[in-house]
Amino acid sequence: MQMDPFTRFHTDWALLTAGTGVHFNSMTISWGSFGTVWGKDVVTVYVRPDRYTWQFLKENEHFTVSFYPESCREALSLMGSLSGRDGDKAAAAGLTPQALPAGVTYREATETFVCKKIYMVPMAYEDVPAEAQRIYQNGIQPHWIIMGEVVNHLNETT
Repeated sequence: MQMDPFTRFHTDWALLTAGTGVHFNSMTISWGSFGTVWGKDVVTVYVRPDRYTWQFLKENEHFTVSFYPESCREALSLMGSLSGRDGDKAAAAGLTPQALPAGVTYREATETFVCKKIYMVPMAYEDVPAEAQRIYQNGIQPHWIIMGEVVNHLNETT
């Protein structure tokens, strides 16, 4: 099956997970991209610093981006609407955490990219296109751009 990089995040959604097998958090994302930078295969994600997962991204060298079958759509919706600050949202969503040598994914994932952080930078509000600045009203801080080198790629056949 051929992956469509333009719908993979926006339409399919993904879980971004950072932390260790003991202490981690995940969030549903629909902003992301695949590419090549500095001769490395990378996944780029975008996270606001007020999200609980942000703390885990800052404190850990690796993160994962995982994709799921349509049957997990409701679980992904829950993972995006509940905060890990308030309890075990993975359990509430019916997902099974799976610790990896570097990072955490979930058994239900059909594909997981294990990434090592190589670059992080905040978006500057004044550089955001005018039509998108509405996202950052009422004190909402702009997203950070986080690039990770893909150091492992797991899929259902691995």
